[in-house]
Amino acid sequence: MTAKIITVNEMYAADAYAEAHGTPVSVLMENAGRAVADAICARWSPRPVAVLCGPGNNGGDGKVAARLLAERGWELRETFDDAALVVDALFGAGLSRPLEGEAARFARASKDLTVVAVDVPSGLHGDTAEPLGETCVEADLTVTFFAKKPAHVLMPGRALCGEVVVADIGIPDAALSAVELFENGPGLWSYPQPKPDGHKYDRGHCVVVSGPAHATGAARLAARGALRIGAGLVSVASPPDAVAANAAQLTAIMVKPFTDLGALLHDKRLNAVVIGPGVGVSEDTRGMVRAVLASQAAAVLDADALTSFQEAPQTMLSLLREPCVLTPHGGEFGRVFGGLLADSQNKIEAARAAAARAGCTVLLKGPDTVIAAPDGRAIVNTNAPATLATAGSGDVLAGFIGGLMAQRVDSFHAAAMAVWLHGEAARRFGPGLIAEDLPEALPFVLAAQA
Repeated sequence: MTAKIITVNEMYAADAYAEAHGTPVSVLMENAGRAVADAICARWSPRPVAVLCGPGNNGGDGKVAARLLAERGWELRETFDDAALVVDALFGAGLSRPLEGEAARFARASKDLTVVAVDVPSGLHGDTAEPLGETCVEADLTVTFFAKKPAHVLMPGRALCGEVVVADIGIPDAALSAVELFENGPGLWSYPQPKPDGHKYDRGHCVVVSGPAHATGAARLAARGALRIGAGLVSVASPPDAVAANAAQLTAIMVKPFTDLGALLHDKRLNAVVIGPGVGVSEDTRGMVRAVLASQAAAVLDADALTSFQEAPQTMLSLLREPCVLTPHGGEFGRVFGGLLADSQNKIEAARAAAARAGCTVLLKGPDTVIAAPDGRAIVNTNAPATLATAGSGDVLAGFIGGLMAQRVDSFHAAAMAVWLHGEAARRFGPGLIAEDLPEALPFVLAAQA
């Protein structure tokens, strides 16, 4: 199935496209209901089931599922109160009003029930990924059709959907031809494997700018990430007072003392720069960011590099260019782009608008990280485990991006690749993860991509 993500209106258009090309709504509904029944039977043995059907196509899908489940030996119930499993076919992704009455009562009870949602859990908006009111169904399994919607990949909707299954119901792939929103995964990019006749200089030289002596760890985490992800050479650009601290901790990673970062970056072999982790919020940082952006090196601006411009974000925005990746979390995003996130329908819309404004790739971090390019392409990452909420993990991510850009991966795909590999490394490591573990878990993830 496609990795594309579509809006509610795009799904309506896809249905219409299928009907115009010979697949009537009745066939789509039969296929959708069968997909729901198949998904249920693949996970549970027959038991008392209530199928709650609303008006419109979502309810029609539920009626088909109910008929097929009955044919397969499932006992149908009139209400959800005495059912062992409940199929929520009340309202689909296009619902625009809060739940009321019995639907709201079911939503309140759903957290204590086993629920399979058709399309999206009732009460969840398909595009915003937010509940429409105070109550929303919480599903264990959601069966959607043709392609995921924003509600399936963005929080909190993703958590409310449980496991998500995308079913093929006969809509032609051509109905998605204009979509530019994707769920992240290796099908969207290719890791730059070393060439048999290559050498380290082919794989670029990434520089990570260090903070002062008391704040050097973040830069070293980023540098370790850049080296592990394949940059041929990695250096930590160190202010004089931090040289000893960095040199004592680094081996394969070089230390480059500097007093003038711009002069250091005149060396064109230094083709990617990461600045921000632990560097400090100051006028000095603003000056170093200017030097990075004035160079020809690919740039990753993270953490303090962004916050240093919170009083004059337009100054930084006027300097940005490609190849460059901004990596804000929600708070940093607000410091650079004001109320754009709050004023947008969802994170996807906000990241796209930010990338267009910045003229470079924007990576809006979170459990549902969004990567957006200035031309409107966007990718949502969904594989990040909760264990990534630990000090320093963002520094490692910045290093992953810089290391890939040193290998001349374009900024949009470098950001998407780094985020997915970052999440997969954390998932493979499991509980107890700290930031230092991420570069060490990465080789096992990369081996699976070979």
